[in-house]
Amino acid sequence: MFQTAFQKSAFQVDAFQILFHPVGGDDSGGWTPEEKKRQKALKKKLRIAEEKRIEALKADAISRKKTIADLVDPKPSKRKKNKVESKQEVSVDIPSNLANIDRYIANLVKQQQDLHNAVLIRSAKLRLEQELAILESKRQAELDDEEALLAIIL
Repeated sequence: MFQTAFQKSAFQVDAFQILFHPVGGDDSGGWTPEEKKRQKALKKKLRIAEEKRIEALKADAISRKKTIADLVDPKPSKRKKNKVESKQEVSVDIPSNLANIDRYIANLVKQQQDLHNAVLIRSAKLRLEQELAILESKRQAELDDEEALLAIIL
């Protein structure tokens, strides 16, 4: 019988009971449906890009092995070689497919972080607005108390 009367939450600190509900009471964390859809699309793009990166790594490894094998044990060519050969190789710095994929993955990760930060900023803004509303209601309550005391005194 007395167990429920003497709990910590049984008494109010002040006369006004203010309920504070955190933003996004469910597990969504304050995400809008559009943001959830965009996050899902970004995850899908990221997964596909990572699969392409793995394939590019495998292709680079195979190409590197083939190049090394050709340098170590060159296969004779079937055509006749001229006596005078000039090897002219033009080396152009062309970004590899792997570098492009890495940049794309980095861009997708940055977009995910920006989206997550936007949601966090919006939820922090809402939380601050709720706290401001609570403080304003407390200020109004104190002002009403002061006015009531002044009315009693006068």
